[in-house]
Order: sequence, then structure tokens, then C-alpha cells
Amino acid sequence: MASAAEQMASNLSWGTLGKATELRQRIFFTIGLLMIYRLGTYIPVPGIDAGALRDFMEQAQQGIAGMLTMFTGGALGRMGVFALGIMPYISASIIVQLVATMYEPWKQLRKEGEQGRRKINQYTRYGTVILATGQAFALANSLQAGNLVHNPGPFFIATAVVSLVGGTMFLMWLGEQITARGVGNGISLIIFVGIVATIPAALVRFLEQGRSGAVSPAVVIGVLIMVVVLVAFVVFMERALRKIHIQYPRRQVGMKIYDGGSSHLPIKVNPAGVIPAIFASALLLLPTTISTFSTGTTGPVMSLILAYFGPGQPLYLIFYAAMIIFFTFFYTKEVSFKVDEVADNLKNQNGFVPGIRPGKKTAEYLDYVLTRILVLGSLYLAGVALLPQLVRTQFSIPFYFGGTSVLIVVSVTMDTINQIQSHLLAYQYEGLIEKSQLRGNRKKSGSKTKRKGPARR
Repeated sequence: MASAAEQMASNLSWGTLGKATELRQRIFFTIGLLMIYRLGTYIPVPGIDAGALRDFMEQAQQGIAGMLTMFTGGALGRMGVFALGIMPYISASIIVQLVATMYEPWKQLRKEGEQGRRKINQYTRYGTVILATGQAFALANSLQAGNLVHNPGPFFIATAVVSLVGGTMFLMWLGEQITARGVGNGISLIIFVGIVATIPAALVRFLEQGRSGAVSPAVVIGVLIMVVVLVAFVVFMERALRKIHIQYPRRQVGMKIYDGGSSHLPIKVNPAGVIPAIFASALLLLPTTISTFSTGTTGPVMSLILAYFGPGQPLYLIFYAAMIIFFTFFYTKEVSFKVDEVADNLKNQNGFVPGIRPGKKTAEYLDYVLTRILVLGSLYLAGVALLPQLVRTQFSIPFYFGGTSVLIVVSVTMDTINQIQSHLLAYQYEGLIEKSQLRGNRKKSGSKTKRKGPARR
């Protein structure tokens, strides 16, 4: 039998959305800030030779430049002030989370509640500035070395660094505002919009290649079918759970004895989300970005790196898959699902896994189950991330198509829909409470005005 929450969720409609005033305001606020982000991608960095950059990007769309352009919503292709995108903030946040699991003072900060969380967020912002400055300086030097600027020199580098770092910090602020006052996770939505904005042009270019005969019609149909199947597979895997039965014993409170209950501890097949794929991509972007924009001055070391670790190369794919698998295990066990903390919380709540002793034995059991799940989850992430790249390389698809993009789009869409549904359920609950209070007040007022008849003797 469905629960009350499930029955209410099944009754959600557009009419309910139209009545939820606060949710509408949140949605419009989110859309407005995302429109500001899209407008900002068209504001160029001062001093860029637009014609030379456009010719260069047209030649490099099939390589790493296509990947970077997709992740930045086209800002890199136009060298806008948002060319670095939000990736420095994501990299800094992941690094800070990993350090907070190993560095003892930061471990204590995580236990201090809201105040500790604010300090960690502040450290993340400092790390974002440092990473964005380093990446902006490297990108400005690469543009200058590639003869893509009008007046090269220290003034251009300083202007470009300030513009790019300022753009990244502004995007970080936009993401925080969306998270606090809008719908969904702001940082994820910015990446989502950047990816989705480049899809129509890439799809038109791909279909045009099929119409002109550059790509076989069978390949076009096969790729479209593969995309649909891949999206369905990602949705299925992201919703997959392993439920561990938890039992609670009887307890006595005062003179009353409460029966023991039971619940489930859900463990997702992919507890780390898209973090491993994003982090692996971020580590591979910087050296290839520098080499892409400085083709005229590539040294022997960078040439060797490009020869063996360029996009589509066997070592690149192996290294990419290995990093995804490593970060899936490391991030899950050290950040998102720490078995020792989960076992301690269950013990403090008098919960236990049937047949397993509380404490250390429960932690060992959870670690055993989690490890088996992560084997499947990490292989799933690596397969989804690598399959589109293999297809793109094999069939010479003329635009970047990556599994990381599919993961981000599907995950952010599901998360945003779940949050909207939660707001609608809260609105329905509030409406039911108000109706019950009104009915109660009417009954009370009616009982006061009703006259009593004469007492029967």
C-alpha cells in the first residue's frame, strides 16, 4: 500500500505548481540568474584577436577545445570572461573535502556544525582564487604564445588574469545565490546550462555532416540510438539502491514500552555521483589546454605528453578510467559514506544489522558491502565516461561528445526535479494543515454559539 507522501506525489500537477507562489518565485529567480550567466559568456576578455581565435577554434573543435567549450558553455570558444567556467571552484571544493578527511584541524571543523562549515567554505573560496589565478595565467600565456592577441605583453596578461578570475568568482557567487534562494544546486545548474547550450549547434552540425555524406547515415542513426540508450541506462543506475535492513529493539520510556521498529539503510550504486568523472577531467584539462593554445611553442615534454596522453589516445583512456575508479573508491569511503561514522551513529541510536554485532563488526560488514557495490559503480562510471569517446574516435564524429556530460545532465535534471517535487509536497502539506485548522476553528465557534436545551429531569 502506498504511503501518504507517495499518494500526494502521484497527484502533483501543473495546477499545483501554479498555486505554489514561493516555488514559482524560486524558479523565476533561478532562470534569471542562469540567463545572466549565459549573457556573460558573450563578454570577451580585452585584447583577444576574435578572428584568429575563431579560425583556431574551428580547427580544434574535434579535440580538447571542443570538450572545454562544452564545459564552459561556449565561453572558451569566444574567450569570454567566463572562459574558466566553474571548474576551479569544483576542483577546490573537492580538494578541500579530501584534505578535511585527513588533516586533523579540519576534521574538527567538520564536527563544529554550521560554524565549521562556514570556515571550510571560506577555505574553498581561497582555493578557488589560487587555482583560477594559476589557470588564468597559464591560459593567458598560451594565448599570447599562439598569436591570438592584439597587443601581447605584461599588460595583456594582467588584464586577462583579472578578467578570468573575476568571472570565475562571479559564477561562484551566482551558484551560491541559486542554491540559497532558487531551486536546485547552483553550481551543478551552471555546468548543466553550459553543456545544454552547446547541444543544439553540435547536433545541427552532426546532422549536416550526415546529410552531406561526410558521416554515414547508419552512423548518425546509431549514435542517436546510443544516446537514448545511454541516458536510460544512466537514469536506471543513478536510481539503483542497495538497502541494508536495520532493526531497532524495544525501548522503555518511563512507564511505557515502545515496540521495536525496522528501517533500511540505502546505499546508492554510485554514491560519489559525478565527482570522480569531473575531478578526473579537471586533472586532464590543464596540460592539454596549454598545449592546445601554444601549438607554436610546444616543448619536447609537452609533445611527449600529447603523443601518449592526448584525447582519444590509449594511455589517455586508460589513465582516465583508472582515475575515475580510484576517485570513486576514495571519495566514497573518505567523504560521502564513511563506514565508521555510520556504524557509530547506528550504535548510538540502538540500531543494528540483524546477525551483525554493533560497532566494529557493523563497520566491517558495511565496508564489505560498500566495496562490492563500488566495484560495480566505478566500472559503470568509467564505462559511461569512455564509451562516447571511443565511439567519437572510431566514427570521426565532428563534435565533442562525452559521457561526463551525459552524467552531469541526467544527474542535475533528476536532482532538480526531486527538489521541485519536494517543494510541491511541502506546499500540499501546508495546505492540508491550514484546512484542518480552519475546520477545527469552525467546529469550536459552532459549539460556542449552539444553545443548550433544557435539562431533562
